[in-house]
Amino acid sequence: MPSTGIAGLTLGGGFGHLMRRFGLTCDNLLSADLVTADGQLRKVSATENEDLFWGIRGGGGNFGIVTSFEYRLHPVGPTVLGGLILHPLSAEQDVMRFYREFAPTAPDELTTQLAWVTMPGGDPVVGFLVCYSGPLEQGDAVIRALREFGSPLVDTVGPMPYTELQALGGPMAPPGRFNYWKSSFIQDLSDAAVNTIAGRFGSAPSPYSVVFVEQLGGAVSRVGRDETAFGERGARYSLFVASAWTEQAEADENVRWTRDLWGAMRPFESEAAYVNYLDADEQDRTRAVYGGRYERLAALKKKYDPTNFFRLNQNIKPAG
Repeated sequence: MPSTGIAGLTLGGGFGHLMRRFGLTCDNLLSADLVTADGQLRKVSATENEDLFWGIRGGGGNFGIVTSFEYRLHPVGPTVLGGLILHPLSAEQDVMRFYREFAPTAPDELTTQLAWVTMPGGDPVVGFLVCYSGPLEQGDAVIRALREFGSPLVDTVGPMPYTELQALGGPMAPPGRFNYWKSSFIQDLSDAAVNTIAGRFGSAPSPYSVVFVEQLGGAVSRVGRDETAFGERGARYSLFVASAWTEQAEADENVRWTRDLWGAMRPFESEAAYVNYLDADEQDRTRAVYGGRYERLAALKKKYDPTNFFRLNQNIKPAG
């Protein structure tokens, strides 16, 4: 989403179209200036206040207010090969089974998502969101299998500036629209998982709702589990279910739909989750987000914010 703020994105981890090639946003953070609860401005990096540097790379806004970030940059482009390939919803089981075979073969330069969306005319569809950031002359060969599978209704994949690809989600989330999210990591699209998802998107009460299975792995998985506060490095996918609607009276049925779909997938989900995808009613999942790193984060919280001053977040409480 182009409206996502770089600060919160970084502090929670940072998913994006280039993550399989370059890692999460927080993996590319070199340093930050952080105002802690005692009013001190601290420089944090691999050589200064290293404990805080570890904590802010995935620990969210629990440790202070960041006033500046320094990032490692990477040359991309000037264009990437990106866009959507969409199939009728009636083909969703075949699409999912194809995707689970294709995704593990993808090079790091290719990040894909399995996406359920509704077309402007009202037809629900399923397909692939594609970003290939390697040498453009090799891109057609890399994604050929995606394009040749089945009988797609839409294929918009082509060369475009990365910023144009990043902006594709903007029309899906205009200001003022209500929304509710649920998310977890999943390891595989087994037959049981495919059968569980199948048929549910067609019953979404709103045409603005979406489901994504985001591909992880690549550079994301090559950072050590304990090198950053974001530690769920072994998951293959992130499942993201989001309702969106326009009238307050529609809230209950849309929230229920999201909870039902996500709940049905619980047998295939890990306890961990991406902290930036937790909604306001999921405070009880914060410990599960961090798993074995939670106690280290709680000790860090006690050291730098013992009164829990920074608590309007997915909160990590001070130890003790």
